[in-house]
Amino acid sequence: MRKASIERITYETDVKLELNMDGTGQANIQTGIGFMDHMLTLLTKHGQIDMSLQCNGDIGVDGHHSIEDIGIVMGKAFREALGDKKGIARYAFELTPMDETLVQTALDISGRAYLVFNAEFPAPMVGDLDTELIEEFFRAFVNHAQITLHIQLLYGKNTHHMIEAIFKSFGRVLNKATKIESDEIMSTKGIIE
Repeated sequence: MRKASIERITYETDVKLELNMDGTGQANIQTGIGFMDHMLTLLTKHGQIDMSLQCNGDIGVDGHHSIEDIGIVMGKAFREALGDKKGIARYAFELTPMDETLVQTALDISGRAYLVFNAEFPAPMVGDLDTELIEEFFRAFVNHAQITLHIQLLYGKNTHHMIEAIFKSFGRVLNKATKIESDEIMSTKGIIE
């Protein structure tokens, strides 16, 4: 089983995470930000990842530190759980609709951190989440997971639907790219760092 358990404590947040990449989509998420709980629960369901995550952050200031630190911890756990990445598909692509919204997501578990995030949201807030922080979450995840991720919001009108489609799509590409397909490392270098 590809698992990781990480705790990160700073003056701003205390984040505890248990992750199982070979799960069934079970989630126990408590971030202090209701809409983020919903998005991470969607990610686990569509990614078939089991995740228990608790974050106690300085949300009295705003959600920035919590969202970014959750991305950091999730990225580190993802990287640790995959180990040497032997046998994984490595690449994945997904086109995900949600009502009037369509999102395209592409992923390379490359050992190189790079994010392309092309999405603008009409509403500045959804529930208790500042929509600017969606990109911050993905940037933190990508930098610490050391993956290449492209997210393109092709169109949409409803901000909730847009963000939800992004998280569902991301979960689905994680699931596809981490599937074991062989007993080799999918790189001519023989290693993915």
